[in-house]
Amino acid sequence: MSILVLGGAGYIGSHAVDTLVNEGYDTVVVDSLVTGHRAAVNKQAKFYKGDILDEQFLNNVFEQEEIETVMHFAAFSLVSESMTKPLKYFKNNTAGLVNLLEVMKNHGVNQIVFSSTAATYGVPKELPITESSPTNPINPYGESKLMMEKIMGWADQAYGIKFVALRYFNVAGAKLDGSIGEAHHPETHLIPIILDTALGNRNRITIFGNDYNTKDGTNVRDYVHVLDLIDAHIAAMKYLQAGNPSNVFNLGSSNGFSNLEILQSAIKVTGVNIPYEIGARRGGDPDSLVAMSKKAREILEWTPRYEQIDTIISSAWQWHQKHPNGYGD
Repeated sequence: MSILVLGGAGYIGSHAVDTLVNEGYDTVVVDSLVTGHRAAVNKQAKFYKGDILDEQFLNNVFEQEEIETVMHFAAFSLVSESMTKPLKYFKNNTAGLVNLLEVMKNHGVNQIVFSSTAATYGVPKELPITESSPTNPINPYGESKLMMEKIMGWADQAYGIKFVALRYFNVAGAKLDGSIGEAHHPETHLIPIILDTALGNRNRITIFGNDYNTKDGTNVRDYVHVLDLIDAHIAAMKYLQAGNPSNVFNLGSSNGFSNLEILQSAIKVTGVNIPYEIGARRGGDPDSLVAMSKKAREILEWTPRYEQIDTIISSAWQWHQKHPNGYGD
């Protein structure tokens, strides 16, 4: 039996594939390579290039492979882009999931671990955020992910397809040997932009807004190391394989760091005085997002290993130093 990783050539998906392969799982990857990188995929995994919107393609994969569990990372995830291209997000993310669930149902595959997001909560009324906090997305990206969670809930009720939705916060870091890491085009995430600036590839970084209701006026976010995140996905997979019911879990460190604090940590880790400027706010950005991940720690027995922000940034720095131009594709 195989684990199917959708979006396995992307930043988070490639780390999932690498960990699964190294832990001895037969791993199958599907990726359109629109945003992913073929070079990021562990060569021991079986790779299919194709789009989740192509139901015939997905059917072909499920016919050729004996799939037990699906890990779903194949979604567009840029908040700012979703504000200007909402239909792109609902088509790829939401309609893509409907295609996938149809194929899973037709092939008797009834377990899916889903990459969800803290963006489902919108602007939280209390911190830290728990799984029972109100969900009220303020951008199409978060809305599409919340819709996907609800669709899976109905598919569970009708067809018995069990799911775990992992709502994670800001993912950062890289494999510790620097062999795979974060490489987006264009890059919109704070830590890789800061480190790209430290390498001299950018003149300065822009901090979007310094008038938020936070300790220093800049956005506060909860950061989780990508390897810790993958540990949680594998724990969720085992949870489903053990016959447990569908569930939703937050994944985060329960610690919030402002954009300026992230910058200061990066300056310490790199030893570079990284220049920055303050810009206007971006649409769809809440003031603070900090997770309560007690539920995942208790039920999934998830124990993050790399919670220190300096450790997270240091691992990302290893990747960026070794790959100043990303994967070069």
